[in-house]
Amino acid sequence: MQTPVNTFKAALQNKQAQIGLWCGLADSYSTEICAGAGFDWLLLDGEHAPAEPRSFLQQLQAVAGYPGVHPIGRIPLGHGNVGQMLIKQYLDLGFSTLLVPMVDTPAQAQEIVRSARYPQDNDVDSPVRGVRGMANARANRFGRYTSYARDANAQTCLLLQAESQLALDNIEAIAAIDGVDGIFIGPADLSASLGHVLNPTHPVAQKAIDDGIRRIVATGKAAGILTPDETLARHYLALGATFVAVGLDTNLLTRHTSALAAKFKTGAAPVVASKVY
Repeated sequence: MQTPVNTFKAALQNKQAQIGLWCGLADSYSTEICAGAGFDWLLLDGEHAPAEPRSFLQQLQAVAGYPGVHPIGRIPLGHGNVGQMLIKQYLDLGFSTLLVPMVDTPAQAQEIVRSARYPQDNDVDSPVRGVRGMANARANRFGRYTSYARDANAQTCLLLQAESQLALDNIEAIAAIDGVDGIFIGPADLSASLGHVLNPTHPVAQKAIDDGIRRIVATGKAAGILTPDETLARHYLALGATFVAVGLDTNLLTRHTSALAAKFKTGAAPVVASKVY
């Protein structure tokens, strides 16, 4: 059996916009519902959601029934906590694309790349020589993808989140690290770090986001972001962002259940209209 091509990574390399949805309910049943909606990718959240490896496995198995949808795993790391064991575990579960939060420096980016790569015969002296441990796991179909250990590095897609002024200052240097495929602007944490908590549409935050996307695109790497605001999403796509999440399962459920209850009951919980996502 041949190692599958990472079609999401190929689409980013070809500058083809990929539209996604954030999944934070950490449940295979709801994730399968989202997988059938027609998005190009689903972000399975392990940073702010109550997810752990077995629930990720169940979500991956649910998404597998929808071959046009690419699952991306977000690891609960940040600010220099490289987490080699978690990166290895997520990849072994079958994620071929990872999103790593709060990456501020090129040194952190380099260590993340090393953690996600297998060592290869020809990279003994490389500064990003892989340290990923080898094993038969779901990623290589328990040994049935016979060339997986040699193919995996080329098919793994690493997306790093820029969520601070320091990260913005280092965008070009982070993008220059071999093995970094894209940089995702985290609007909520970035705006908070700039002094505008819960307000990523503040002019100062919006200017920083727009400038960040333009600079990422100029490096030749993929730029990404999350916003449920359709106007903003189209704006970011026009700036050149190629992986854009346009909604969150938690936000959709909150808004629509509140709106439905409000139609029949006075004093029902107000509809949430968060500026953060």
